[in-house]
Amino acid sequence: MARHDAFKVRTAIVEAARSLNGLGLNQGTAGNISLRWEDGLLITPSGLPYETMSADDIVFMELDGAYDHRLKPSSEWRFHRDILARRPDVNAVVHAHPIYCTAFAMCRQEIPAVHYMIAAAGGPTVRCAPYATFGTPELSAHALAALEGRSCCLLANHGMIATGPDLPKALWLAVELETLCRQYAVALQVGTPVILPDDEIARNVEKFRSYGLKAQDRPD
Repeated sequence: MARHDAFKVRTAIVEAARSLNGLGLNQGTAGNISLRWEDGLLITPSGLPYETMSADDIVFMELDGAYDHRLKPSSEWRFHRDILARRPDVNAVVHAHPIYCTAFAMCRQEIPAVHYMIAAAGGPTVRCAPYATFGTPELSAHALAALEGRSCCLLANHGMIATGPDLPKALWLAVELETLCRQYAVALQVGTPVILPDDEIARNVEKFRSYGLKAQDRPD
């Protein structure tokens, strides 16, 4: 049964990875996904096209970074591992380079509370982590700091990270973050966006504890 469950989980990761482009979150082979599994994590491999990826290609990694697989884990395995190790509330991590998120990340701008949906991020801003070379401990440290009290963040000159208690919720949040960034970009062209006050976002954060993608909406 455990082997069957592992295959099912690995298959779900492959399907999620393949959905990134269709959801408007990614291009090519960029981006990666991880999921907490037993005493470690399952993560997409490095440099393998999603359309050719199979369940057997998903890499299991120990929390100390060790793995025993014919393929290398994603080059961004470090921040996936560190987020899952540091955040017991997080079971899934999605990293991608969506156009609008990445545009703001290139400008090193955080996203303010221009729409109440920012409450899905867990606070009144979506922070932009400082730049560091991909795959490095420095990038991981920056990402962890930007995610403090938050469920998603931007990575300067790079892309975004979305987390969740499960994979469908992390994907849902990634889509919501890209939508928010797109709306903000358009609003900046229209005029001067009005920022909602912190107390209003706090009310919405509380409401979001029981809002969003529900278990019955999630695929098996």
